[in-house]
Amino acid sequence: MHARRTRLTTAAALGASALLLAATGAPSLASGQEPAPGDPGRYEQLQMLSFNDFHGNLQAPSGSSGRTVVDHRIDPATGQPVDVTQDSGGVEYLATHLKQARKGHQGRTVTVAAGDIVGASPLLSAAFHDEPTVDAMNKLGLDVTSVGNHEFDEGYKEIQRLANGGCLPDGDGANNQNSCPDGKFRGADYDILAANVKYAGTQRTILPAYAVKKVGDARIGFIGMTLKGTPDIVTAAGVQGLRFTDEVTTANAVARKLVKKGVSSIVVLIHQGGVPTTQTYTDPATGKTSQVNPTYDAACGKGASLDPAASPILDISKRLDPSIDMVVSGHTHQPYVCDVPDPAGNPRMVTSASSFGRLFTDTELTYDRQTRDIVRTSVHATNQVVTRDVRKDPAQTSLIERFTALVRPIAAKVLGTISTDVNRTPNAAGETALGDLIADAQLADPSVVTGGKTPVVAFMNPGGVRADLTYANSPYGEAPGEVTYDEAFTVQPFNNYLVSLDLTGQQIYDLLAQQVTGANAGAPKVLQVSKGFAYRLGASGAVDGSVTLDGQPVDKGATYRVVTNNFLAGGGDGFPAFTQGQDVYFGGLDIDAFAAYLTSVSPYTPPALNRITR
Repeated sequence: MHARRTRLTTAAALGASALLLAATGAPSLASGQEPAPGDPGRYEQLQMLSFNDFHGNLQAPSGSSGRTVVDHRIDPATGQPVDVTQDSGGVEYLATHLKQARKGHQGRTVTVAAGDIVGASPLLSAAFHDEPTVDAMNKLGLDVTSVGNHEFDEGYKEIQRLANGGCLPDGDGANNQNSCPDGKFRGADYDILAANVKYAGTQRTILPAYAVKKVGDARIGFIGMTLKGTPDIVTAAGVQGLRFTDEVTTANAVARKLVKKGVSSIVVLIHQGGVPTTQTYTDPATGKTSQVNPTYDAACGKGASLDPAASPILDISKRLDPSIDMVVSGHTHQPYVCDVPDPAGNPRMVTSASSFGRLFTDTELTYDRQTRDIVRTSVHATNQVVTRDVRKDPAQTSLIERFTALVRPIAAKVLGTISTDVNRTPNAAGETALGDLIADAQLADPSVVTGGKTPVVAFMNPGGVRADLTYANSPYGEAPGEVTYDEAFTVQPFNNYLVSLDLTGQQIYDLLAQQVTGANAGAPKVLQVSKGFAYRLGASGAVDGSVTLDGQPVDKGATYRVVTNNFLAGGGDGFPAFTQGQDVYFGGLDIDAFAAYLTSVSPYTPPALNRITR
């Protein structure tokens, strides 16, 4: 059933449920109440399957993005513990695992997600505006998801289109993208929720705030939200005209509305998350203990917990109304299954299933037919690895093969060559070889030259560099070292525009200080810079007098032309200094600049990392 028709059915069901509640006067289930023994007809066992941060990974992801930590062992060469990983992910395998998990639960299972289903996607999906991912989610049986920050990468009207269907007039392949290659796109069969995303100056949400799903005899209300800070981490144009409301205030208000409508079973789907602490590993031979990276199931049952300083979901969960029975979270790309006390002090399950389809969470719960509520103490969740030792789902394989053929002429084009790996591994100062290459490409791009002004320095956000360039990688049979458009796009998948603007020397100092202060004080973000620009980074920013351009000190009173991407130019990632820039000019796409530059400098060998020092 199409999502729009589902919402109509939901509204009618809500009215009937409210009438039934008034007629029976059934009480709400108290948090922590156990099922009464000796009354099996009163209770029903239900299942909820969930995942998050899929990011259009239709094909099995490679490298670290396609591995899950499942154990640890002692490396005989060093005597130190190392991770044991398992290859995981890929929609063909995810669909099969979900089908297997649903067995025995027919009619009593629901599949949900917590945002970033699309956006920052590999080329196979991004080349078609993520329409293939929506089709894949339809096929694997997704019922409802929240929006995440990446759902706004192409603007809020685009996520509305993905929800409702229709084609973009994108020139049949302009900018290496092609909406509706078959001439039509029906949109999502699942609900996409945005309870805390409203049109500015109104109370109207851009998409439904909630959906109610019939699961067995239960009616479960799902409230979907993204993190309140979404405007800080997406392009300004993507959220222009919108306001993002507080997660707790929003969810509690919607929960009260659901309860009034007779829906007592409530789950929050929220694109905000947490980060597990390290796990204690004991060497079985010596008994020596070490702190190691947590396994996928370590938090919160095998020695790891959520780090309070890095886990906004903890504060949110602790303040969500007790009427909310469970929280499915995301955004941090981390795995965890944790009980977090609600305001009444009762435990409430909070889950996250890593990212890229590597895990899914299987939650089993008991529904009380008399109170029409979930028995909170019955909720049991486990994260499951999406292994690749199962049969591929044929419908997903067919979809992948179809779009692989359609995208091949773009993807297989060789742009240039590298002589060795060019990676994102930072040195002690935070500089990376791939960050240097991207910044140099932006500086060299002629599309940002305007009015006789040519940029003299480029700044690139480290979080926008999404994959390494690997010498041995040959996805289309190209020679080692040859870099295809597909590989380049995987490095920079956002289709950001380059922007040139004027900053004073003082504003450049302010910018460098914002790497380690303000919004980035807890988790510094070291901007990657182009050749000729250098400085020494201290605890509160660039050391005074250390910032140079072509060997000359940057004058705080002078004006410099800089180039960056539109995400940073809008103040994203906690860099408001960019918004003070003057004479702002939009150029071409970042991926086009990267592709053209790589061609011009091939074969490329990374230079020494000496632009940023500490």
